[in-house]
Amino acid sequence: MVGNLTVEPGDLAQPSLTLMQLVPVQTAYVVANYKETQIERMRVGQPVSLEVDAYPDIEFKGKVDSVAPATGTQFSLLPQDNATGNFNKIVQRVPVKIRVTGPEEQLWRLQSGLSVVPSVDTREVDGQAIYFDPGPHLDDGSDLAVDDKS
Repeated sequence: MVGNLTVEPGDLAQPSLTLMQLVPVQTAYVVANYKETQIERMRVGQPVSLEVDAYPDIEFKGKVDSVAPATGTQFSLLPQDNATGNFNKIVQRVPVKIRVTGPEEQLWRLQSGLSVVPSVDTREVDGQAIYFDPGPHLDDGSDLAVDDKS
């Protein structure tokens, strides 16, 4: 699909002139920039829940398609130089591509540039469930209420 047509019939096309911008419609995807401290447990194939601001009543689903091999600043035209001498750590962002899988009958609503809040389910890493302690249990199967008012 042509997203932005900047050329008219009779215009002279030159190298490096943007004539139009193409938006793929076969597959919908989101590129989320996660902090480097948030990607430790992310793996390709993990399920993702997507909240699209434009459609708050529709729960979109997806899967992690890929995690970029470097931070976003490494791919920028002018990479940021953090050698300031004061040794401050600057948290970098890592692009994560999320393929939107459903609901299929609602995918046509998604448009390029919409605001999305993705939530990656990282409870499984490399096919192995990560141990999650649900808290103390009683022998009869009921949960033990713990009051932490100290």
